[in-house]
Amino acid sequence: MPGLLGKKIGMTSVFSAEGKNIPCTVIEAGPCVVTQVKTVDNDGYDAIQVGFVDKKDKHTPNAEKGHFKKAGTTPKRHLAEFKGFGDQYKAGSEISVDIFENELYVDVIGTSKGKGFQGVVKRHGFSGVGQTTHGQHNRLRSPGSIGAASYPAKVFKGTRMGGQMGNERVTVQNLQIIKIIPEHNLLLVKGSIPGCNGSIVIIEK
Repeated sequence: MPGLLGKKIGMTSVFSAEGKNIPCTVIEAGPCVVTQVKTVDNDGYDAIQVGFVDKKDKHTPNAEKGHFKKAGTTPKRHLAEFKGFGDQYKAGSEISVDIFENELYVDVIGTSKGKGFQGVVKRHGFSGVGQTTHGQHNRLRSPGSIGAASYPAKVFKGTRMGGQMGNERVTVQNLQIIKIIPEHNLLLVKGSIPGCNGSIVIIEK
């Protein structure tokens, strides 16, 4: 789907016409520069590659410098591909938040906040086992049994246990667009989106 790269600024709230206070997230959506146009003849599919946030030359490998020079733009820190734009953009063109002007809803893809190693109560919502009285010592938040000993005598794949939580790709669908501020490249969407302030997100129609 057509879309843009953006940066999560933070959360705020706005009042609707009915006087309701709506929590929303502020996203700096673009402007993004088209760094490559992919075609069926050359690449096997139609798409455009866009870049977001400038990067210093000294931090850019020579191969990337050539790639951006061919597109006639400065090196970019973040790249992403989007389908569905057709042939309306050429290499070096700029895409701004205006592409969402007539849209009501968008999907936002980001990386959720990392929580580190967590137990089953926090990670999977287990209630814990055992009782808090009669000498129960240290098993309140334990997972309990993870399988039978005699048969099948193994732990099945996918058994919910403690482990790394967060820091994964998350997609939030059908977020309502509350407001677009083109002069500042800002997009306000209803509700929250994954990631911390300053993290890079993908916004799709």
